[in-house]
Amino acid sequence: MIRQSTASDFEQIYEIINNGAQAYKGLIPSEYWKEPYMSRDELRGELDGGISMWVYEEDGELVGVMGIQHRKNVTLIRHAYVCISRQHQGIGGKLLSHLRELTADPILIATWSNALWAVQFYEKHGFRLLSREEGNLLQRKYWSSPEVKIYASVVLADEKWFDFQKRESKI
Repeated sequence: MIRQSTASDFEQIYEIINNGAQAYKGLIPSEYWKEPYMSRDELRGELDGGISMWVYEEDGELVGVMGIQHRKNVTLIRHAYVCISRQHQGIGGKLLSHLRELTADPILIATWSNALWAVQFYEKHGFRLLSREEGNLLQRKYWSSPEVKIYASVVLADEKWFDFQKRESKI
């Protein structure tokens, strides 16, 4: 079952993020790898900053999380994680599909450039990798990431983004 998270889900969300993030160990810039990957305070800050978390629950246990954040004229997919033991079972795809239904805005996703499996996951679900230059510009516009993180990340966009860009260029 997919549902919006509640305050009582906080600890399980925290655990899922840090469990799923183990896949990034050794791939991302060392200044961004820490244990835990995301602290409780960082997670609270993200939630307070407008990220709405959705959870995939099975038999009363949360096994996947994915956030959505509306920023200006786009929607960002944020903090997408599935427990390592439950990956490759379609959970991430179901969460992504559900979140896509929640917005009519173009959707952007930033992920670590070295996490090729993450890039391929989003491409499999219809997102296209943007040029490095465009991705960096968009990260500066819609995310609050430091430069070193921007240069270690890529941005993917859905078809609505490309349609939006075409309309904007005609104005």
